[in-house]
Amino acid sequence: MSPLENLGVILGLCAILSLLAFKLRLLTLSGSIASFVVGVVIGWCGSISWLILLVVFTLLGFAVTRYKIQAKIAIGLQEGKRGERTYKNVLANSLVPATIAVVSWLAGTQADSTASLVYLAAISVAAADTTASELGILSPNAFLITSFERVKPGTDGGVSGLGTLAAAVAATFASLLGWVILLPSRPLDVFILIPLVMGFLGCMVDSLIGATLERKKRVSKLGNNIISMAVGSVLALILITLI
Repeated sequence: MSPLENLGVILGLCAILSLLAFKLRLLTLSGSIASFVVGVVIGWCGSISWLILLVVFTLLGFAVTRYKIQAKIAIGLQEGKRGERTYKNVLANSLVPATIAVVSWLAGTQADSTASLVYLAAISVAAADTTASELGILSPNAFLITSFERVKPGTDGGVSGLGTLAAAVAATFASLLGWVILLPSRPLDVFILIPLVMGFLGCMVDSLIGATLERKKRVSKLGNNIISMAVGSVLALILITLI
């Protein structure tokens, strides 16, 4: 496939998915525009495989967001009015992966397994955090991660058994599927543990920041998500380099 054909596929795929998400009210107009731009950046600077993985994660995010949406609306913990997400949500979960794609492209390393694993770690964190948040708020048994005091579902820094289990499952699923998509010719090896562990750890970092800096209004939800994904990605790069 020529570069021009590759760009055409990326633009077409991103346009179709963004319009579909808007029509289905999964994203607001601003969210759809942001998803299109981020998708093109990741698809062009990374690869179509990177874009496909992002799409799969996005679909997972939509699914868990809409899961038991009426119950979430009843307790006032839904995204938007009925689960739709704005450009802020899109950037919170895609700014770090997009940055990894751009940096890899500038360095000419986007085809290397190291870049793919670091990118996968970022996606794993996003998948774990989104799933834990959307499912965890349905559990009445929430505790503050720093003190273990009982808190209301949806409290910044609150964790639950359901949410923690969901994070572990999502990180595992994202890592295994991501390996198949990004590294199809490479046999599964010990490196799969890096995105898997970083995905779960990044989710816990998000909760720690939520219980401290976010509760004190020193960090926004958007900033928290970006920081936790960045931490997971940087630690993944360090581990890959050391092993």
